[in-house]
Amino acid sequence: MLASGLVGGLAAPSYAADGSVEVLHWWTSGGEAAALEVLKKKLESQGITWKDMPVAGGGGEQAMAALRARVTAGDPPTAVQALGFDITDWAKQGVVGDLSDVAGKEGWDKVIPAALQNFAKYDGKWIAAPVNVHSTNWLWINKKALDDAGGKAPETWDELISVLDKMKANGIIPIVGGGNAWNAATMFDSVVLSLGTDFYKASMVDLDPAALSGDKMVEAFNRLSKLRSYVDDNFSGREWNLDSAMVIEGKAGMQIMGDWAKGEFVHANKKPGEDFVCIRFPDTQGAVTFNSDMFMMFKVGADKQAAQLQMASDIEDPAFQSSFNVVKGSAPARTDVPDTAFDQCGKKAIKDLAEANEKGTLYGSMSQGYASPAAIKNAMYDVITREYNGDIDAKEAAKELADAVAAAKG
Repeated sequence: MLASGLVGGLAAPSYAADGSVEVLHWWTSGGEAAALEVLKKKLESQGITWKDMPVAGGGGEQAMAALRARVTAGDPPTAVQALGFDITDWAKQGVVGDLSDVAGKEGWDKVIPAALQNFAKYDGKWIAAPVNVHSTNWLWINKKALDDAGGKAPETWDELISVLDKMKANGIIPIVGGGNAWNAATMFDSVVLSLGTDFYKASMVDLDPAALSGDKMVEAFNRLSKLRSYVDDNFSGREWNLDSAMVIEGKAGMQIMGDWAKGEFVHANKKPGEDFVCIRFPDTQGAVTFNSDMFMMFKVGADKQAAQLQMASDIEDPAFQSSFNVVKGSAPARTDVPDTAFDQCGKKAIKDLAEANEKGTLYGSMSQGYASPAAIKNAMYDVITREYNGDIDAKEAAKELADAVAAAKG
């Protein structure tokens, strides 16, 4: 059965009225699960059964391990949530599907930013459907805690330290984070960016040895250690969404985290400007470090291909892009989706993304696997975590970071 709907002004075919999709993902927190439900319901309304394969873990490392086992066994799922260079790595193995038919009919090339297409396509073929654009250089602040600390959101590093000191004096945990390697690296991402866009590009994207090992990188690690000094002693092993809950409940003042955190605030019925404040990490306004959740499609049997193409089509439907990202806290992966339904944080995310894209200050996030391949990212994770936990000092960390990247590059 074929039906049609409007996608980007074009008539979009409906590829399947029955069938099923098996989806591997790590969206297990409240806000994430609520956002995913939007996609599940859309597919189910078209007669497609959703078979859930959740693998908890904020950065997706556990999900990728589970995926390797399935692909090795010759039984890949229909679709897999994936990030950046992980998608490229799977494409090189020749196991991914081809979405070029639906992408061509629906004009994805015209409305999905080139920075996303660099990962969603391989050898000219569409292999993944981008769901959103998240950015990582956000600071989420409990509004009451901020008011009690003077009321002014920090715009510079010195102002940030001043607010953290006041929050500490007020008897709450000033900042939360760093419970695992991915979380600490997410904090570090913003710290590096705050020291300059040229420095971020040179060190995290271009992997310049001088930038990785120099005085500015030592300063970045010193700043990371300074932030760690405001974190509570029970941080280790705590997932990011539990950190968000502490900010939501007023037990902690703030959190450095990507805008998936906003989904937790929204899920808890909190409103921006009233209950929480969303700002770019101090000294990073005008630049955006991004990641994009994508559903990478695998080669499946002919009986499953129609449902797979329908899922890809549904993901890129502008109406879905709006409704999903309103819940998820991210910006749409399409440039033609209006910001009408978004709250002030969502409108800011869309505006900041457009500005950074225009200025050339839109960078793939190191911590999320969009700046460099997994081997390099993981080597960085190891050094960042050891410095965050106090096992090495800032000077040692800068030297080891350069050495680790060099070794990972081979």
